[in-house]
Amino acid sequence: MLKTWKSLGLIMILALVLVLAACGGSDNEDTTEETDGGETAAVGEDKEIELVYVNWDTEIASTHVVGEVLKNLGYDVKLTAIENTAMWEAVANEEADGMVAAWLPATHEAQFSEFGDQLEQLGPNLEGAKIGFVVPSYMDANSIEDLKDQADQKITGIEPGAGVVDAAETAVEKYENLADWNVQTSSSGAMTTALGEAIDNEEPIIVTGWSPHWMFSQYDLKYLEDPKGVFGAEENIETMVRQGLEEDLPNAYKVLDQFNWTQEDINSVMVDIVVNEEDPEAAAQAWIEENQDKVDEWTEGVE
Repeated sequence: MLKTWKSLGLIMILALVLVLAACGGSDNEDTTEETDGGETAAVGEDKEIELVYVNWDTEIASTHVVGEVLKNLGYDVKLTAIENTAMWEAVANEEADGMVAAWLPATHEAQFSEFGDQLEQLGPNLEGAKIGFVVPSYMDANSIEDLKDQADQKITGIEPGAGVVDAAETAVEKYENLADWNVQTSSSGAMTTALGEAIDNEEPIIVTGWSPHWMFSQYDLKYLEDPKGVFGAEENIETMVRQGLEEDLPNAYKVLDQFNWTQEDINSVMVDIVVNEEDPEAAAQAWIEENQDKVDEWTEGVE
């Protein structure tokens, strides 16, 4: 009888050992599954992600806000200001991970035609964008066709190759009253400086403008009507990422895919950066803290 009890005890001990071993094996498998996914509960785990942007005020604001959200999730975020076409090429060639700065369908039409099939289009992050000739409201002109000899027949533009500049040059060709006019390219910063100086002196000025832009919050401006439709209809600012990002960094991909805000949102960040001269990272973090509900929508489902 004693041998029988000893045998039963040994069997129970062996069974307990097997159960514990099975539980331990299960725990290891769970850890492996999380690791194999590339991102664990720590989300970014200091993995690097690079976003590129053209050095326009709108893109400085949007890219820094998204960048700070990703930093807060544990990513090592690199933000790189780059020339317009190079921005598209960098994402298409997988040298960068993404951008939130694609103006479509008109402004970046040429770049989208060249690189669009080499990257992944996630859709609009801001709707209702617009480009065109912008003037101070005190000017009598309300349409491009009203322009005669104002502002020394000069249109103050931004960087050569920008979509709004290309459209402005097309407008000079298509509108008969602009036959003797020219588009003077510079930079977005130089354009807004010239605009501010002209307004301070109540002088006429025509600039290549777009919205959203902080200048509409700072000055009383208007678009000139475009009866020939050279500048096109309203545009969207869209998010583009490199192929394979969803597999490599699924949580970062989800944030970029869900990123969406309004002109009021972006204008408030631009005013802080440009007008109030705040550091872009600080301005972005301040906006995030004040708009956590919206940020929560961008990070929904991130694990």
